[in-house]
Amino acid sequence: MRKALVIGINDYKGKDENQDASLEGCVNDAIYIASILEKNEDGSPNFDVKLITNPPNTTDIPTIRWLIEELFEASNDVALFYYAGHGLLKSTGGYIVTSDFRQYNEGISMQEILELATNSEARSKIIILDCCHSGSFATSNLGNPNVSNLCNELTVITASRHIESAAESDNGHGVFTSLLIDALQGGAADIRGHITAGSIYAYIDSALGAWAQRPIFKTNVSRFVPIRSINPKISLEKLRRITKYFPKPENEFKLDPSYEPTSEKAIAFKCAIFKDLQDFESEGLVKPVDEEHMYYAAMNSKSCKLTALGYHYWRLVKQNKL
Repeated sequence: MRKALVIGINDYKGKDENQDASLEGCVNDAIYIASILEKNEDGSPNFDVKLITNPPNTTDIPTIRWLIEELFEASNDVALFYYAGHGLLKSTGGYIVTSDFRQYNEGISMQEILELATNSEARSKIIILDCCHSGSFATSNLGNPNVSNLCNELTVITASRHIESAAESDNGHGVFTSLLIDALQGGAADIRGHITAGSIYAYIDSALGAWAQRPIFKTNVSRFVPIRSINPKISLEKLRRITKYFPKPENEFKLDPSYEPTSEKAIAFKCAIFKDLQDFESEGLVKPVDEEHMYYAAMNSKSCKLTALGYHYWRLVKQNKL
C-alpha cells in the first residue's frame, strides 16, 4: 500500500482583519499534487491520496494532527506527506501553521511530525513541505541547522532553507510546487520512467538560481523508491537489446551505409538496428565515434560506443535488473 496525505491551506484570517495572512496558491498546489500522485502516467494506481484543503478552522490543529498520525501509523510500503501553507520558525522549532492559528498555538510542530515519521512502521517515509522556514524540519539543533536528525528510510524535501521564505509565483502555484509538478509529470524521470525523491530534488535544484530560495534535501535511505512512474523514454524491450549490440561494454558497434535508411545500400534489418542505436543516442546511452552525428558515422563507415550512462544501463540489463 502507498498512502499520501496532501494538505493545502490558503485561509489564514485570524481573529480580525488585521491578522489576515491568507495565501493564494496553496490549495491549488495541493489539488494538483494529489491528482498527479493518484495515478502513474499509464493510468495505473499509485498513491491512495487523502486531500485536505482549508479545513474548518475550529478543528484545524486536532484534525490535521490526527490525519498525520493516521498516515504514519500503518505499515504501508510508502507514506508520503505534502503540505503547502504558512510555516513559522520559533525558538522552539519550526511549525506548519493551521487556519486557526493563535499566539502560542500556531499549528503543529515539525518536531512532532518528525517523531511520528520516526516511529512509523511504513517501509519508506517521504515528507515534502512548501512553506516558509521548512528547511528547519529535522534539524536537531536550531543553533546549528547543518545538523539533521533523520530516522532510517526517511526523505525530506523542503521549499526553502530554515531562514528563508517560500515564494508564490504568478502561475497560481508556489515557486517550489510549480517545479515539483513539472518534475512529477516527467521532468525528473529516468530512462525507465521512474521518478524518485532524489531526481525530483535534482530537477528543482537545477531550476532555481543562486539568488532564489534554495530547496533542501535530507535523506537517510538505503534505496530510492519511485514516487511516480511515466511511460519509459525507451521501451524496456528495446533497452534490453543494448547487451546484444554491445556484448562487452568496451565494444564498439561497427556501422556502414547499409544501416542508414536514406542510403542506396540500406538493408531493412540493419536499419531497424540503427533506429535502436539512434534512440539510445537520443537519451545519452550511445555516441558516435569520430563523428558528430550517427548519420555520418554510418555513411562514413565509423562506429558508435556506449557512454558512461549507457554502461550503467548495460550493467543493469546484464545483471537482470531490467
